[in-house]
Amino acid sequence: MSDPITLNVGGKLYTTSLSTLTSFPDSMLGAMFSGKIPTKKDSQGNCFIDRDGKIFRYILNFLRTSHLDLPEDFQEMGLLRREVDFYQIQPLIEALQEKEVELSKAEKNAMLNITLDQKTQTVHFTVREAPQIYSLSSSNMEVFSANIFSTSCLFLKLLGSKLYYCFNGNLSSISSYLQDPNHLTLDWVASVEGLPEEEYTRQNLKRLWVVPDNKQINSFQVFVEEVLKIAMSDGFCIDSSHPHTSDFMNNKIIRLIRYK
Repeated sequence: MSDPITLNVGGKLYTTSLSTLTSFPDSMLGAMFSGKIPTKKDSQGNCFIDRDGKIFRYILNFLRTSHLDLPEDFQEMGLLRREVDFYQIQPLIEALQEKEVELSKAEKNAMLNITLDQKTQTVHFTVREAPQIYSLSSSNMEVFSANIFSTSCLFLKLLGSKLYYCFNGNLSSISSYLQDPNHLTLDWVASVEGLPEEEYTRQNLKRLWVVPDNKQINSFQVFVEEVLKIAMSDGFCIDSSHPHTSDFMNNKIIRLIRYK
């Protein structure tokens, strides 16, 4: 084996051999480390590549083994595709295409299960009636919770592109609240008449919106209607065998399935 070479890829260090880096001469790395393209050095004298350091591990492992090995919960296919395109390792490009076809087939058949819960909570707040004059008020508020599980990671991403939290004057996608690729828990409140906007922020109360319709979800009925609309557009249908009809009509459990 040739002497080891240390690479700095986006701030992350990797050590490998020249023979590994040049194993595909027509690739970007093959050109860089055969002298066809000049390389840059960092302050420590390591070869520097200004690309994503975390993703490079999969590139390097492919050079070593000729196999594209990804974890089961891998969620950065888009980023990996861009990095693979940059390095131009043709067998890796083909391996990634095969992996994407494989994942697409696995995503076709899917299950979606949503458990809903609702409670009434009293919220206390102050109302400014005049300069330096405040009064204490209270009102009942509906609090909603939805526990969502789907075997399709792509569907949860689709749901995340449609549903947004409204908090502190801003809208943010629910995708950032994914607990894992297949599981999402949503907690939100209905608007309360007379509750000042700043009180929602102070009491950490999130509201839920559908975009781009700019429609606020103030009841489970609206939530179920919107989720069914999104799910059915993605090929899901209601599982007639489960749950019990009374649970579905009472908005307690939603179970949908997709066969393709």
